[in-house]
Amino acid sequence: MSFNPFLEKPLKVKQQFYNWKELSPMPYNKFDVDPYTKVRIILANGAEYEAVWFSHQYHRHEVDNDVRRELAVLRRKEQQQQKRISALKPIGEGILEHTIGYEQLAVDLTAIFAQRESDKYVKKAMDFALLEDFDHLYRYADLLEMDKGILAEKLVGNYTELMPGRPTIAEHRYPMDDIKRYVNYKQANLLTKLQINILTAAEQQTMNYYMSQAGFYHNKLGRQLISEIGMIEEQHVSLYGGLKDTTCTWAEELVMHEYTECYLYYSLWQDETDNYVKCIWEQHFNDELAHLHKAVELLQKTENKVWQQVVPDGAFPELLKFGSNIDYVRKVLKNTINLTGDMEDYVDVGKLGKDSNFACYQQTVNKCDKDVASHKVIAKYIADNDKDYRFETAEHPVEELRDRTCDNTTIAR
Repeated sequence: MSFNPFLEKPLKVKQQFYNWKELSPMPYNKFDVDPYTKVRIILANGAEYEAVWFSHQYHRHEVDNDVRRELAVLRRKEQQQQKRISALKPIGEGILEHTIGYEQLAVDLTAIFAQRESDKYVKKAMDFALLEDFDHLYRYADLLEMDKGILAEKLVGNYTELMPGRPTIAEHRYPMDDIKRYVNYKQANLLTKLQINILTAAEQQTMNYYMSQAGFYHNKLGRQLISEIGMIEEQHVSLYGGLKDTTCTWAEELVMHEYTECYLYYSLWQDETDNYVKCIWEQHFNDELAHLHKAVELLQKTENKVWQQVVPDGAFPELLKFGSNIDYVRKVLKNTINLTGDMEDYVDVGKLGKDSNFACYQQTVNKCDKDVASHKVIAKYIADNDKDYRFETAEHPVEELRDRTCDNTTIAR
């Protein structure tokens, strides 16, 4: 029987605030943690950041102080949940080690969602961004081994390959080419809506992480790489966020946000293998259940609507379950490596003229390949070690990306 959170009785919100001890859970051991436990933690952290960010925006556009006070209560608890999740990261885990988790999340989450996505247009967006995050993982892996001597294949648990995707140098597009058609939520499949919300939150967190961390890396090349990839994550936030239904009201969006968090925490709870972390997911699911019911109350109060007008069937669809997606990523690489954005569509870069938005932007931003950090990292690694660092289960599916002694900067450009 499917689980419907709208039909469950939640705890009262005022009973849910945590004390300082509860806000400081035991961090995971970076040497033996399952990579997907790390990935779940990063994902939940991103969901909470999105919840807080959205609540502040709603608060700034709401004229009724009674509603603003209700939002403040919900937002304080979301902040507490975010602090608990953030505390699970151990002190001794470096920026790049944590970054590998961010990009593994982006790769596997997107691949999982794309394989079960029924909306072909949304699936295209997922497959498109997937190859870019996959390349980021490879670039960071080489920098990590070069700077710290740490093999990223151990961090990803051999679940995810480390090899070139669509080269980061080819991902820089004119801003207008990342703006796509929004999805009509009244017609869209529930799973589609959930996946758009979750990916938007995940990519937004990655963007903000790179915005804040680039200046703290210990050398210039690392700073440059994090900054460059951070610019691509901004493009991804525009891409996924632009798929959200722009006609939703603030109260409708609040219900959808809380429903998404309920779905996500319930999935993480069912999927988690670490019993300590599993208990945290269960606690946070119960928190979100209360938030969802408060959001339904606000929807009724402010717009005289019922939850069925936002989520017609409240039963959870297929839950999120993490697992390796090597074969799927290889398939997408082989078939779509040369795609780029062209306004609302995706086209083979070879069909664009020299005066296209893409070509002009590339000529401005990537004026000289040797100045681009994502290329410099690989070129330096090859110069020092004769070949790049990879973890491959078979030869690369794209012939032009098989040479490990030279970083290809022409494909997809």
